Amino acid sequence: MPSSEPLLRLARSAQQVVTLTLNRPAAFNALSQALMQALQEALDALLQDRQVRVVVLAASGRAFCAGHDLREMRAQPAQDYYEALFAQCSRLMLSLQQLPVPVIAQVQGIATAAGCQLVAMCDLAVASSEARFAVSGVNLGLFCSTPSVALSRNVSRKAAFEMLVTGDFISAQQALAQGLVNRVVAPEALEAEVQRLCDAIVAKAPVAIAMGKRLFYRQLELGMEAAYADAAHTMACNMMDANALEGVQAFLDKRPFKLS
Repeated sequence: MPSSEPLLRLARSAQQVVTLTLNRPAAFNALSQALMQALQEALDALLQDRQVRVVVLAASGRAFCAGHDLREMRAQPAQDYYEALFAQCSRLMLSLQQLPVPVIAQVQGIATAAGCQLVAMCDLAVASSEARFAVSGVNLGLFCSTPSVALSRNVSRKAAFEMLVTGDFISAQQALAQGLVNRVVAPEALEAEVQRLCDAIVAKAPVAIAMGKRLFYRQLELGMEAAYADAAHTMACNMMDANALEGVQAFLDKRPFKLS
């Protein structure tokens, strides 16, 4: 890829939907340290951007993401290097869920190892019918430990463990059935389907979406009683938002509700 080409492309729509496109097509968008740094910087900037409503994570070329850059990893066989590398990756993955807006993976091709992890860490995922998914490190003698964290929080334990210990690919339809992705469409319909999902989200109150996303992930890590306490407090705070008060009143008045 010419040096003038950025590793990550950013585009913003009139709806304040930001699309981040991984742009190492010749390397199947493998997550080099430089690409991870570019994506981290973009996510850090978006965390401070109060205008953005949805983030779409897409990729150029035939693959969504083939995981870590193995050539780069093999060039520095030192544990300190690997500790820093996987800490960098873990911070990046957590940043996707720390954004106050939904993040949608737009998966057009294979997503393997840390690439599958990227899909699992996004809040939503729409896949082409030609997409395939695997956590295939075990085929190289390396259990996909960090991807297992995200994968096991998306699909059932047995389904996740089978993928992790066999390294086998699953199809887009299998990923849909197992809960790794939300929707599967024909390749030519992928962008339009993602746009439909964005439209549905942008039509909703941003405060409700932001508070709801934070609560959704917090409560998953809590016991039932603590989760209900957190959820009740969140709903009470959400009710004080002007849009929520107006929305309820509009429903009672049997009139259309418009976001302020």
